[in-house]
Amino acid sequence: MSQPTLQLAHTHSDAIRPFERAIAVLSFDTEQIWGHLDLLDEPQFQRQFPGAFLAHEKLLTYLSCAQISATWFVVGGLALGGSDGTRDPRMAALPASWKAKVPAGSEATRPLWYRRTFVERLRDANPHQEIGLHGGLTHFIWTSRYATPDVLGWELGEGVAALQQAGVQVRSFSFPRDEEAYHGLLPAHGIRCYRGRTPVLSFKLGRTLPGALLRIADELLFASPPPVWPQPSPAGLWNIPSSLFLYPIGRTRARVVPLRTRIERFRKGLEAAIRSQGIFHFCLHPDNLAESPEGFGMFQEMLEQLVQMRGRGDVEVLTMAEVADRMDRQHALC
Repeated sequence: MSQPTLQLAHTHSDAIRPFERAIAVLSFDTEQIWGHLDLLDEPQFQRQFPGAFLAHEKLLTYLSCAQISATWFVVGGLALGGSDGTRDPRMAALPASWKAKVPAGSEATRPLWYRRTFVERLRDANPHQEIGLHGGLTHFIWTSRYATPDVLGWELGEGVAALQQAGVQVRSFSFPRDEEAYHGLLPAHGIRCYRGRTPVLSFKLGRTLPGALLRIADELLFASPPPVWPQPSPAGLWNIPSSLFLYPIGRTRARVVPLRTRIERFRKGLEAAIRSQGIFHFCLHPDNLAESPEGFGMFQEMLEQLVQMRGRGDVEVLTMAEVADRMDRQHALC
């Protein structure tokens, strides 16, 4: 498993300068059923992710208790109090086949779709939790055959507006399913950074059989996740790649890959970042923590490792926007 080492050398050579000490970034794609709009209906979603509705609240509680700030990439639709579904003017420019799957309703009647009160709680949390944008208003896939600059500009603009109406100014972004495209649309909406794809071969291969097999091998071999450094993009953004995504913990996956591997790889990622004074960027979907009764126990062990290393002064915890701010300051001095 030499890929992380090769990528580490390449990524570090492109960095503006190393940090004084390691940085940990936690980022969460916060989407609920929006992320499965084209894959699952509500009963199917609830069967696959039992307790997912409460997982977001529980995750926030864990972070607050540990005094950890994170970046929550929120689908704009979650910030709505409700909508008229297909007839909603905020979805007017989206493809008919896509928006047809969005139900009319409110937070009271369709809480898997609309959760403005949670977004507001996230906005007011202590310690500060950054709210970024995940895709746009509806989690439309940016590499879809229906994706055009006009469609994506609408999706992006309405997603930013939905969060602004909830009192959130968006500065960071993640692409739905890590399908990157049209980066140049982001800066006009005040976005300064985005999360790039994990720089290892298994993720470069994407949603393919070889990619899936390599991801299993990474877990079973306890492969060390690579430290990363922010990269300037042609669009004038900072690309802050992920180091590690939580491997799913549902019953089927856990039979093959025990949950302990996730905890061990998290520790290895932190240690690698400490050695190289880089970033360990750990990512997950809150829904995935609800796939197993042991999900939050696993996450608690990860947080305990992070808090211990932070307490020793080996690592500091920053949000995506904070990393971008630091890079802007360093860049101005160069």
